Amino acid sequence: MNTVASPSTATDTRAALRLITCGSVDDGKSTLIGRLLVDSKAVLQDHLAGVQRQGETDLALLTDGLSAEREQGITIDVAYRYFSTEARKFIIGDAPGHEQYTRNMVTAASAADAAVVLVDATKLPWQDEHLALLPQTRRHSLLLKLLRVPSVVFAVNKLDAVSDGALAFAHIRDALARFAADAGIHVAATVPVSALKGWNVVDPAASAGWCGYDGPTLLQLLEQLPTTPQDTELTFSFPVQWVEKFSSSSDTTQGRRVFWGRVATGAAKPGQRVRVMPGNQTAVIAQVLDHVRKPGLVVAGSSAGIVLDREVDVSRGDWLHADDGEDALQGQRQIRATVAWLDDEPLLPGRTYWALHGHRWVKAKVQRIVHQLDIHTLQEQDARQLDANAIGHIELLLQEPLLTQPFARSRALGALVLVDTASHKTAGAAMVL
Repeated sequence: MNTVASPSTATDTRAALRLITCGSVDDGKSTLIGRLLVDSKAVLQDHLAGVQRQGETDLALLTDGLSAEREQGITIDVAYRYFSTEARKFIIGDAPGHEQYTRNMVTAASAADAAVVLVDATKLPWQDEHLALLPQTRRHSLLLKLLRVPSVVFAVNKLDAVSDGALAFAHIRDALARFAADAGIHVAATVPVSALKGWNVVDPAASAGWCGYDGPTLLQLLEQLPTTPQDTELTFSFPVQWVEKFSSSSDTTQGRRVFWGRVATGAAKPGQRVRVMPGNQTAVIAQVLDHVRKPGLVVAGSSAGIVLDREVDVSRGDWLHADDGEDALQGQRQIRATVAWLDDEPLLPGRTYWALHGHRWVKAKVQRIVHQLDIHTLQEQDARQLDANAIGHIELLLQEPLLTQPFARSRALGALVLVDTASHKTAGAAMVL
């Protein structure tokens, strides 16, 4: 029985797919990407010649670009590569598997349309039908769910290195299915691969029905996955990234500044009444420019320049929100959020951090830790602090109100980045509940 979800008939495969590979250390993530690049003919011969070791091509070196990565044989930072097939274009990121670099994986996943979670069959007691998955496999999968990555594909790797590939794939596939069901993770497909030999990655395996699987290859699956839908159905919101002043203007029917940024939700259109946060001033959009300064309507996910009908105090970091009267969003100073803690210093109640919402910085104090999620049992448990790589629910008190929405409804309005006020290190990724 193959575990491949049927692609939606409404799937848009014209846009480039942003995907990442993740999973535990040495599961073969870099090698898999190297195999995708080589077998899809996306690597030039002189580049291939530069990643030879003892006469053989080391596929992992195609993505491990840092000298420290090459010396240690590990992935530290996220390496992005670009390739295309006849069906679509891809932007693929190689996320590190080490726990101490989880923050880099979270950064990559936050903008991904899909993720391939590698599982190394040789690291698991594959003979056991009730086997337990590695902690980092579970952690990365849970983070993908929290970050609303739409499509998750499990790729069981190195099945060529076990004595009974079919039995190993069946047991590991069942373990992944049980975990995904308990965690509420929708799995697009579970496929057996050998990244080293290239079986079932771009080309089919050497023998038909390898590991009891006769479904599409990994690349064929990726070509059918949808991109992340933009929040076009929500009301308009827009974080200001840059303010441009006209050199001169005699037109008194509109302001003399253009506010540039990316539309977060809804659509920017002339005539829309907006409210500025903070400040609560109101104005009407007089003109909307796209990324090439052409007037017109700009929807969520695209860059825009907005000119208001009058001069109001708007700076980088401010938000423009649709002013819908009683239905308008209300600023909140107290919020509950799920947090993926990324700092070596533990999160403690009473501590204050910088919170980044769009391009706006506000102080945020941790009022209390509601609970921590046990990644092994998926149970909620009491906690006095959240250590590095922990996932939990917290309550935050903001110095100034923010107009937020639950992350489950809007990635843009529901996401916060917590930054240590002293070290300025990214400390946590918070998703508003």
